[in-house]
Amino acid sequence: MSNRIRVGLCFVLLVCDGTTSRSFAQCCGPEYRIVCKTVCEERQVTCYRHECETVYDTQEVSRQVPVYETEMRERRFKVMKPVQETSMREERFTVQRPVYETQMRDASYDVVRNVIETAEREERYMVAKPVVETQMREERYCVQRPVTETAYQAQCQTVMRPVTSYQTRYVDQGCYVDQAYCVPGTSSWPRLTWAPPTQTCDPATGIVQVTRPGLAWTTSYTPPQQMVQRVWRPNVVAQQVASVSYCPEQVSVQVPVQVCKMVTEQQVRQVPFQVTRMVQEECVRKVPYQTCHQVTERVPRQVAVQVCKMVCQEQVRQIPVVTCKMVEEEKCEQYQVRVCKWVCEKHTVQVPRVVTKEVPVTYTYRVPRTITYRVPVDACESNG
Repeated sequence: MSNRIRVGLCFVLLVCDGTTSRSFAQCCGPEYRIVCKTVCEERQVTCYRHECETVYDTQEVSRQVPVYETEMRERRFKVMKPVQETSMREERFTVQRPVYETQMRDASYDVVRNVIETAEREERYMVAKPVVETQMREERYCVQRPVTETAYQAQCQTVMRPVTSYQTRYVDQGCYVDQAYCVPGTSSWPRLTWAPPTQTCDPATGIVQVTRPGLAWTTSYTPPQQMVQRVWRPNVVAQQVASVSYCPEQVSVQVPVQVCKMVTEQQVRQVPFQVTRMVQEECVRKVPYQTCHQVTERVPRQVAVQVCKMVCQEQVRQIPVVTCKMVEEEKCEQYQVRVCKWVCEKHTVQVPRVVTKEVPVTYTYRVPRTITYRVPVDACESNG
C-alpha cells in the first residue's frame, strides 16, 4: 500500500472520530522540522608588525667659513663749486585797471494763473457677480499596503592589513654664502655749468663749426659700488623614510534581512466640489471732473546793472638777475672696504637613519557559520 493511500485513510479516521489521533500518528510515522542556527568559530592568525627605530651615524663634514677684514683706501674726485653774480635789468609790462559803470536793464516777466472749472459726466461700467454651485466627482486613488519577507543577504566586511612602504624624500642641507654684486651709479638733477668752446662738423655740408663757450645744462653721474650680500646655497640630500599603511580586505557574511514590499490597491470615492460662475451686470455712476484754463499777465521791472571795463596802463620795474659760474675743485676722501676671505672648517655631524624591525603579533577573530538540524514534532500535540 502506497503512502498516499495510508495518509488518506488516516485523514478519514480523524474526521470520523477525534479519538483516533494516536493511530494516525502511528500510521504516518514521526515528523521533523528543520531549524537553522548560526555558530561562530574562533581562528588564530599570526602576522608581522613593522616597527621603526632611529639610529644616528657620525660623519665628518667640512665647510667654508667667511672671515671679514677692514681696509682703508683713498679716492680723489673733482667737485664743481658754484659762484653767483647779481645784476639788475629793467622790465616793462602792461596792467589792466577795472572801471565800473551803472546801467538800467529791463527785467519784466510774465505770470501765468490757473482758472479751475468743475463739471460732472455719466459713466457706465460692467460688474461681474459670482454664482456658486456644488457638484460631485468620482476620484480614484491607490493605497500602498506593506508585505514583509525575510531573505538572506551577503554582507561584505573590511579588515585592515598593515603594509610598509619606503619613500625617498629630499632635504635641503645648504648654508648661507656671501656673494658680491655691483650697484650701478646714480645720476643727479640737471644743473647749469660752464661749457668750454667745442668744434663740430656738419655732416651735410662738411663745414667745421665752432661752438662758443657759455653756460649749459649738464647731468653728473656717481661711480658704481661693489656690495656683499648673504645668499642661500642649496644642498639637496636624499633620505629613505618608511611609512606604514593599511590595505582593506573584504570578508563576506550571510545576514538575514527583512524586506518590506508595498502592494498597490485601487479605491474609489465621491468628492464634492464647488463651481463658481460669473454673471455680468451693468451699473451707472456720475464722476466729477475739473477743467483748468491758464491766464497770462505781464509784470514790469527795471534792474540796475554794473558794467566793468578794463583800461590798459604801462608800468616799469627793476628785476635782479643772478648768474652762476661753476669753479672746479679737487678733493681727497678716505673710505673703508670690507674684504671677505674663506677659511675651511671641519666639524662632526650626527646623521639620523631609520631601521625597520618585524615583530610577530597573534590575534583571534570569529567566522560565522550556519548549521541546519532536525527537531521531531509530536503529532498528538499538534492535533490537540
